[in-house]
Amino acid sequence: MSNKKKAKAQTLGFQTEAKQLLHLMIHSLYSNKEIFLRELISNASDAADKLRFESLNDPSLLESDPELKIRISFDEKEKTVTISDNGIGMSESEVIENLGTIARSGTSEFLKNLTGDQKQDSQLIGQFGVGFYSSFIVAKKVVVETRRAGLDSSEGIKWTCEGEADYQLEPIKKEDRGTSVTMFLKSEENEFASEWRLRSIVKKYSDHISIPVQMLKQEPPPTDENKDETVISEPEWSAINDAQALWTKPRNKIKDEEYKEFYRHVSSDFTDPLSWSHNKVEGKQDYTSLIYIPSMAPMDLYHRDASRGIKLYIKRTFIMDDAEQFLPMYLRFVKGVLDSADLPLNISREILQKTPMVESIKSALTKRVLDMLSKLAKKDQEKYATFWSQFGTVLKEGPSEDHTNKEKIAKLFLFSSSSMNDEKPTVTLEGYVSRMKEKQKKIYYVTGDSISSLRNSPYLEAFKKHNIEVLLMHDRIDEWMMGYLTEFDGKHFQDIAKGELDLDEITDGSGEEKKTAKKKDSKSDEKVISKIGDILDNRVSGVRTTSRLTHSPACLVIGEHDMGEQMRKIMEAAGQSVPETKPTLEINVKHPLVKKIKGSDENKEVKMLTQLLFDQALLSAGRPLDDPANFVKGINKLMFS
Repeated sequence: MSNKKKAKAQTLGFQTEAKQLLHLMIHSLYSNKEIFLRELISNASDAADKLRFESLNDPSLLESDPELKIRISFDEKEKTVTISDNGIGMSESEVIENLGTIARSGTSEFLKNLTGDQKQDSQLIGQFGVGFYSSFIVAKKVVVETRRAGLDSSEGIKWTCEGEADYQLEPIKKEDRGTSVTMFLKSEENEFASEWRLRSIVKKYSDHISIPVQMLKQEPPPTDENKDETVISEPEWSAINDAQALWTKPRNKIKDEEYKEFYRHVSSDFTDPLSWSHNKVEGKQDYTSLIYIPSMAPMDLYHRDASRGIKLYIKRTFIMDDAEQFLPMYLRFVKGVLDSADLPLNISREILQKTPMVESIKSALTKRVLDMLSKLAKKDQEKYATFWSQFGTVLKEGPSEDHTNKEKIAKLFLFSSSSMNDEKPTVTLEGYVSRMKEKQKKIYYVTGDSISSLRNSPYLEAFKKHNIEVLLMHDRIDEWMMGYLTEFDGKHFQDIAKGELDLDEITDGSGEEKKTAKKKDSKSDEKVISKIGDILDNRVSGVRTTSRLTHSPACLVIGEHDMGEQMRKIMEAAGQSVPETKPTLEINVKHPLVKKIKGSDENKEVKMLTQLLFDQALLSAGRPLDDPANFVKGINKLMFS
């Protein structure tokens, strides 16, 4: 186009069904208005990167201004905000091509032309072609002034649009290369013509991009002594962004205190993290992660609907605060950042698309967190004990959510044990397995409301007698968790309060002599079993002699696959119906109370003693009594008869 033709402004129409599409983007595409500044700064950063690449072959493109920068200015009176850069700029044809076609991306075209290391090193961000139009969310009119690097100052172009189906182009003289975008704010968006507002948005979204984002330093108001003096000075610009992302530095260049300080920044936590992992991945996916294990649980840890996830950056530009797609729910306590080169976002860059790439990164980060915890458990037991006290219950959600890593998660669990006096959980499953008896094939455990009630549980009596270790599980989640954690290291778990129990093989009680003795005992006790069964009638599914008890008179045993007391209480508290199941009453025929029932012929006394026997079994199982007063009455009668 000749200079003569350029002398006159021209009105052009967009090359798409612009009116409807532009209206959609302005009113529906972006959920957060402040996003416009992030998008324009990203575009400016792209322009700077393009100039860097092109100047490698043609240094003259840098002209007399080699220091790349982005500048933000505003006018409170005129209600305008301007973002300018000294990057590559645009020619007239590029303006028509890139700004005249919605959803076309100059950056995307530029990326196609990069090869090899250039593409790998590029920090270009915008690949969607609509980021620029986010300016119309807050602006009633947008003016772009630009000149491509290398062109004469007379070849500048001014682009003006008021968000309708056309725009105006006119030639201008522009001494400096690059682009400036001036937004004339809508009356309801005047808040953005504010230094504090603009600075806070830059710190939130663009603090870590590689080139400085500058604003004018505000001059202090004149004092009484110099308020009449007129001092003309050059405006002083200063960077308001960090321009250096910690995670992009080599690990050997970062001090521990810097890692800790950055953790406080990303987590809003005043305590130091227990551990962190800084990792750069190159190959099919290019990304950098810096993830932390906190030392203190947040107040909303158990609110599964609360915000969670790590901070997501694309090419060091902030995208979202809680990118929950990259870690499973049971690792929701992890904090940190993920910076990727090529993650697929939706058109507004506010929603992450679910793709195999996202799943691959999630799998890798999950493995990294579990490896971090494993290393912490081995190297610093005190720190790991702190972690477990804060997040152990959440980690126990893992077996139900992550079948792939079930064994690895289980290795991280800590439990209390019948063989350890420590009230705090210190026993690992690997440690338990290493101490199993020679012929022991199962991992034994029992669930309950508290560690003290479990240590005194009648279900432990036979295990204590034969020195067989039992895991004591007293977290409310434990019974639910064990529904998913069915085995470890090839050993199946068994709840000692469920199903039939046979310890003969472990305790050398499988000889023919003992089997015969047991048959004789069983036959001689049929009478008392029948007595008790008739009295309890439909309250139990059956009565049998026990191999669990050595001191207590009786205990209740539910079916191997029936719901235990912990789950019943959780479901009842949540207002859910609980399936009706009848337990089996196991009796210790050597106990005086059972002997008294066996030897009594008085129906009234037998009923009273049987009720007392059953009530004791209910209490031992953690179940409520139907008639506590009657139980006390029976105890008193037994004591003083």
